[in-house]
Amino acid sequence: MAIKKNGFIPSCAPEELKKVLKAVASEWGDMIKDMEEFHVVPLKGALTNEVFQINWPTKHGDLHQKVLVRVYGEGVEVFFNRDDEIRTFECMSKHGQGPRLLGRFPDGRIEEFIHARTLSAADLRDPEISSLVAAKLREFHNLDMPGPKDVLLWKRLRTWLSLSKKFCSPEAAKEFGLDILGDEISILEKELSQGYQEIGFCHNDLQYGNIMMDEETRVITLIIFCKLKLQMRGLYVG
Repeated sequence: MAIKKNGFIPSCAPEELKKVLKAVASEWGDMIKDMEEFHVVPLKGALTNEVFQINWPTKHGDLHQKVLVRVYGEGVEVFFNRDDEIRTFECMSKHGQGPRLLGRFPDGRIEEFIHARTLSAADLRDPEISSLVAAKLREFHNLDMPGPKDVLLWKRLRTWLSLSKKFCSPEAAKEFGLDILGDEISILEKELSQGYQEIGFCHNDLQYGNIMMDEETRVITLIIFCKLKLQMRGLYVG
């Protein structure tokens, strides 16, 4: 879905997206007759996806509803399973973590719009904000998520390494040291698997762009937590 500037849902947008947007509006009591009632605002900050704020007038006329539409980037499915991502997203929503999943279409999804701002690198150097993030992260790590409690990190790293070798020329593979990464992964697995270590649910992409804070309530929300759904034994890296 190519929307590069403020405007309306283009006629070339996927029919599935139009259908899901109308369904979400209908669930909230708003009957949309014309797609031009949906107003599009592109949002910045996403690294692998295109993200848009979609507004439409409510049945009361003077109010507007907001949702977030996330259009998946091309090729990123190589790094994670999209079905696993959605299952994780739904489970996290039920736990009250992150935005609610409102709808899906083949190339993306519709999420609850979080009324908060994305943090910056400077925010993370603020002791008060850092303590809030740490508290939220502890809450996140203590969640009891469904599915097998297996260490997925090592298998995932080896899969990525194998894919990297397929995409790289022999010269590039040598330049980036891909020929020795397999041994290094094995060394890390051996060293980090010694002794008692818990298996926990981790975010694994906790850069400041995936942390939001409500300026009034100071409530922290973690987003994009399902991009890399890994469970690592005793190695909490966010």
